[in-house]
Amino acid sequence: MKNPVAQILFNLCFLSLVLNPHSTISQEVEDEMEFNYEEGSDKGPENWGDIHSEWALCKNGTMQSPIDLLNERVEVVSHLGRLNRCYKPSNTTLVNRGHDLMLRWEDDAGSMHINGSDYELKQCHWHSPSEHTINGKRFDLELHMVHQSLTGEIAVIGITYKIGRPDSFLSMMTDHLQVLADTSDEETVVGMVDPKQIKIGSRKYYRYTGSLTTPPCTQNVSWTIVKKVRTASKEQIRLLRDAVHDDFESNARPIQPINERPILLYKPEIQEEDQT
Repeated sequence: MKNPVAQILFNLCFLSLVLNPHSTISQEVEDEMEFNYEEGSDKGPENWGDIHSEWALCKNGTMQSPIDLLNERVEVVSHLGRLNRCYKPSNTTLVNRGHDLMLRWEDDAGSMHINGSDYELKQCHWHSPSEHTINGKRFDLELHMVHQSLTGEIAVIGITYKIGRPDSFLSMMTDHLQVLADTSDEETVVGMVDPKQIKIGSRKYYRYTGSLTTPPCTQNVSWTIVKKVRTASKEQIRLLRDAVHDDFESNARPIQPINERPILLYKPEIQEEDQT
C-alpha cells in the first residue's frame, strides 16, 4: 500500500482481529434479542431482512438455509470422502444468546478439512425442532457445529435428533444447562470440552451450499448434514429450551427455497465400508 494512512488502518484492523478473535466468529449475531421466531411478528422470520439493511439476504438471498433434503433432488456420490475432522479438547463457555444456547470454544479446538481448506471449530448451538428436514420430515432437535477458515469462510455440520435414548454429549452438559435454566445469568464457564464427544455415528452425509439460519443470513456456507438421525431424551430437549428463557416453543427457521441448488449425498464405496 502506497498510502501510509491506509497502511496504518489496515494494520489496526488486522491487530484487532488477532487480539479479539471472537469478533469474526462465524459472522453470527451474538445477541439474538432483535429478532424472534414468531410467525406474523414484526421481528419474525419473514421480516428479518427488513430489520437491518445488513440483514437483507434474509429476504432476498437465493442460497438460504435451511432446506428440505428431498430424495428426488439428491445426487448420490462417493468422491467427497469421509468427514476429515481433527478436534482436540479446549476451554468452553456456555452462552445464552437470546433464542439459543451456544457452546463456544475459547481456544484452539481443532478443525475439519473441506475442499482443500481447514475450517477451525468455533462453537456449537441447538435448534428445536430441527431446521433441516429430510423428505419433508422435521425432527425434534438439530445441533450445528460452526467452523470458520482463516479467510472467513464458514462450514457447518448439522446433526439431527429424534426423541429416544439420552444423548451422551447433552448428558455431560446437563449440570451446566441447569445452571442457566435456574438463573438469569447469560453465560457460565464449562471448562475443557472435547468436540469428539459429539457423536456423529455415520459416514453418510448431505452436502450443499447455503447460509446461516439466523441473521445476517450470510451465504456461501458449506453445509454438511449427517444422514443418521440420532436420539436425545424429551427431558434433554426441554432443558435446552427452558434454559434460554425466551418463552418460545421453537427456534427453527422455516424451510427456504432450494432454487436449483445441487444437493449431494455422500455414500462411501463398498470397499471403504467393508474396512470399517
